Amino acid sequence: MSKYILPVSFFGTVFGCAVLLKNHVTGGRCKSKATIHGKTVVITGANTGIGKETARELAKRGGRIIMGCRDMDKCEAAAKEIRGKTLNPHVYACKLDLASLKSVREFAERIQKEKRVDILVNNAGVMRCPDWKTEDGFDMQFGVNHLGHFLLTNLLLGKLKESSPSRVVNVTSLAHAVGKMDFEDLNWERKKFDTKQAYCQSKLANVLFTRELAKQLQGSGVTVNAVHPGIVATELGRHTGLHQSQFSSTVLSPFFSLLIKNPELGAQPSVFLAVSEEMEGVTGRYYDVMTEKEPAPAALDDRAAQTLWEASVRLVALGEDTLMQPEPTRSTLQPSPEETAAASASSLEVH
Repeated sequence: MSKYILPVSFFGTVFGCAVLLKNHVTGGRCKSKATIHGKTVVITGANTGIGKETARELAKRGGRIIMGCRDMDKCEAAAKEIRGKTLNPHVYACKLDLASLKSVREFAERIQKEKRVDILVNNAGVMRCPDWKTEDGFDMQFGVNHLGHFLLTNLLLGKLKESSPSRVVNVTSLAHAVGKMDFEDLNWERKKFDTKQAYCQSKLANVLFTRELAKQLQGSGVTVNAVHPGIVATELGRHTGLHQSQFSSTVLSPFFSLLIKNPELGAQPSVFLAVSEEMEGVTGRYYDVMTEKEPAPAALDDRAAQTLWEASVRLVALGEDTLMQPEPTRSTLQPSPEETAAASASSLEVH
């Protein structure tokens, strides 16, 4: 009998450590009970994963939710599901393809018709995809993860300032720690493409963007922070090859399940930054799940942050935008059947 004690003890210890590590990695739930009735939230990439759960949680707290997504069929289905589960009729699907600067501008024009924007969650992202290019010829990961959100945020700054105090949440990754900004070749045109490094570069860009934007917004009433949500089971890693590996799916899957949290828990850090009373007035910070941490040294480089900003302005042709802040008009977003019935109205009032 004693011969089984050591193996059982060993595996028991490993299992116990894995559970403890999972508890550390997941970080639990946002403890804030804050509601956001009367506030408008814009979330990118909200049809699945962390974005969808962030939308659901903020809808549950009473917010008016605008979900910006590339796949409108999935987005409409997600919005309908969230309306049903939260009984909040103010949840809308809106077309946004971050791989197209034209689409970003069109989305921003629609959002300009809103009376206010209180929270912007830059959540959408792609990870380790092949050597694909965006509609405008940028590396897909740099284009979607950074440039698209850079342009969108800048186009909505006027609305965010009008609605202050307001918040911008940039979802990034721990992978920023091994990222390098190659300002001579941000688009991978002179060197061999490396999908891992391209992803890490885009995540470092998220943190540098957060740092520079916070600096520029001082005194405006708009705060901006970056967050690593932890290791989450989403569709983001569909290009990594793990899902196609029989070894990974059969042997490693049970261990991964102990360490990887579900999207509902993965959304909690974004929710924390978006609504928590603790975050009032806090800006330019980096959070590892729900704990403030110092980012990697490369993410603290103010000169790099400024250089990235200037390069991004040039790449997205930000100076060519002439978006004005329009007078409030009726929204282009259509009301849900539930809202129409409740309000007995044929159109949606802008908020």
